[in-house]
Amino acid sequence: MASIFQSFPILRRAAPRLSREFFTCQVCAKASPPPGLRPQFKSIRQTPFLRAFRSQTTQVPKHVVDNKTSPLGALSGTIGVKSTVSGANPKSNSFPEISDKAVAYWLLGSAASVFGIVVFGGLTRLTESGLSITEWRPVTGSLPPMNTEDWEAEFSKYRSSPEFALLNPNMTLPEFKQIFWMEWGHRLWGRIIGVTFVLPTIYFIARRRVSIPMAWKLIGICGLIGFQGVIGWWMVKSGLHDDLFAPGSHPRVSQYRLATHLGAAFIVYTTMLLSGLSILRERSLLANPEAALKLLATLKHPNLRVFRRCVTALSILVFVTAMSGALVAGLDAGLIYNEFPYMGVGLTPPKKELFDPFYSHVPDQSDLWWRNMLENPSLVQLDHRILAMTTFTAVMSIFAYSRYSSRVRTTLPANAKKGVTGTVHLVWMQAALGISTLIYLVPTWLAATHQAGSLALLTGVLVLGSRVSMPRRAVRLVQQAVKSQPTGASASGKRGVGLGIGGIEQKRV
Repeated sequence: MASIFQSFPILRRAAPRLSREFFTCQVCAKASPPPGLRPQFKSIRQTPFLRAFRSQTTQVPKHVVDNKTSPLGALSGTIGVKSTVSGANPKSNSFPEISDKAVAYWLLGSAASVFGIVVFGGLTRLTESGLSITEWRPVTGSLPPMNTEDWEAEFSKYRSSPEFALLNPNMTLPEFKQIFWMEWGHRLWGRIIGVTFVLPTIYFIARRRVSIPMAWKLIGICGLIGFQGVIGWWMVKSGLHDDLFAPGSHPRVSQYRLATHLGAAFIVYTTMLLSGLSILRERSLLANPEAALKLLATLKHPNLRVFRRCVTALSILVFVTAMSGALVAGLDAGLIYNEFPYMGVGLTPPKKELFDPFYSHVPDQSDLWWRNMLENPSLVQLDHRILAMTTFTAVMSIFAYSRYSSRVRTTLPANAKKGVTGTVHLVWMQAALGISTLIYLVPTWLAATHQAGSLALLTGVLVLGSRVSMPRRAVRLVQQAVKSQPTGASASGKRGVGLGIGGIEQKRV
């Protein structure tokens, strides 16, 4: 031991002081100091080492540390309280309970971008520009043709496609450039969405600014975006080969793949929207846990159980109606029976036309029904009409239920009532757009607006559903926040609530 102290002069000089401060007995601490020396400590608790421990316990709430707790126990209790109240700091290795508000705004902005690309994709299809690029190059395809030779090469590839041979044999290079830029812009927008989502996802997860469930959601959305690109090329490929569509038919993409592509875009949009809304709602609830408990108790009331289920069923109905619209678009079924509510001489075409054996692919015609429902333009349009009218009726029924049922009217929160009213406005607008698109023979701008209206209606229903839902995680966080409040906190909200969740600290307002 002596050799160690001789090798390290710093330890040799510090050893006497350390021995006095760390190993002072009770008798020596209270003894009178010798002449010329500094006074000893009145108590063993006044040594610098223990005073450091005691200073850590001064800010510990009384309900965490009592007077009899030892300094080490008090220090451990303080650490536990800090990790609970302050949440995970940027340098911590743990994830917070609540995601940062910036994540919510970024998710909603990404959802708006997906909304825009859905509308732009509809314009690309309506202008018949989707088959102008005959290759899928996820990386190098980001650059457009830079010179005349590149344009000639792209045009040469397009001239070998069925669309050019059957529809555009007299197309010139300037005309080709117009449809090329539409499809190239659509693909570039998709790449931008992928980059602006994947990179921030990595950043937010690396900096621990999202909760663990939200981190997994973000990773899942990244996978959906990448899969959406694959589906997009899978859809385009169906219109580039003669063996992938019926002989002699109009060169176009498969209506099945078109509906799949649109459905995947709707799912990506829905996931982004609901994830962003869930973060904002959790933070709003935890801003005042006691009021949040009252709100959750209201939403849990049996009077709203049926209403909540109706809103969930309505969201599914809106989605299915939109997908039937994709089948109509894929088959150009909107170009027939351009009147409403009649289809020819009656409300429906003749049964023989609706279930035509021409669309059956097997000798026993066992696929007659579903083949006609998905491939017969007349029946596909009739199906879309029925679903659209059912959606309209369902929205108006929910509106009447929320207004004329005394149990629901007195229980439903104010923001949910506003959500019902907004959904009614959206469904009326969408019905007017759909009828106008049909009557005016599917003009490009009107058809694109109608497609945007379907996504807007779905947005309204989802927002309404988020206002009447009771996520288990939000309920658990609110309950934890109420339990972590100081005993003297006022229920009126005059004293800031100690949430104990996700970095929201106790404060007075």
